[in-house]
Amino acid sequence: MKLRIAAFCTLALLTLLALAYGAWRIADARTFQLFGGLVARVETDSPVVALTFDDGPTPAATDSILAILEGEGIHATFFFTGAELSENPALGPRFVRAGHELGNHSYSHSRMVLKSPGFVRREIESTDSLIRRAGYAGTIHFRPPYGKKLVALQWYLRRTGRKTIMWDVEPDSYADIGGSAERIVAHVLQNVRPGSIIILHVMYPSRRESLRAVPGIVRGLEERGYRFVTVSELLRS
Repeated sequence: MKLRIAAFCTLALLTLLALAYGAWRIADARTFQLFGGLVARVETDSPVVALTFDDGPTPAATDSILAILEGEGIHATFFFTGAELSENPALGPRFVRAGHELGNHSYSHSRMVLKSPGFVRREIESTDSLIRRAGYAGTIHFRPPYGKKLVALQWYLRRTGRKTIMWDVEPDSYADIGGSAERIVAHVLQNVRPGSIIILHVMYPSRRESLRAVPGIVRGLEERGYRFVTVSELLRS
């Protein structure tokens, strides 16, 4: 009897571990979720890419990134957090006036795993309200913080007719690449494909190299015949 109980407990533990590992892999997956739409790249033969930025807006980087993009003559998609929009109410409208697309990156930048439906709803809707208050009138896409997503988030996004916007090129997520603007540019040029969604983080002083890399990314891809579009434009291509 004791052996049977021990075997049952071992099997139960292994099952729980397998389920936990499976849930973690799903939550972390870049190109898969249980239900609802997910976009990491658009299948297209057109040489178009979407340049996207996560976090912010912050006073530390707003002037610089807006000036860079204006100088290069392109529009990007910025996934802002509600907390930083609330802390910096004058910054959001500047991105709207410059013609950029604003996306929702949650309010608190919490991992959207093991969260209640109410928490997910508040994180998304409060940030949507701040984005509208900034003057943005277009479709508001959602990108989960850290790319983490599980059942409650996926359910709410599907229920409200949204897609999960991920990415397929993430140069500054790797320690050996993100510390050098030159390596960031090289990584993008080597890995981008038609329909790619590039993710960068430029809003904090610790991301200076990512900010420095933007002109090289834009010019390098344009030399290869690529055209930059917003996420909404990419989804329509």
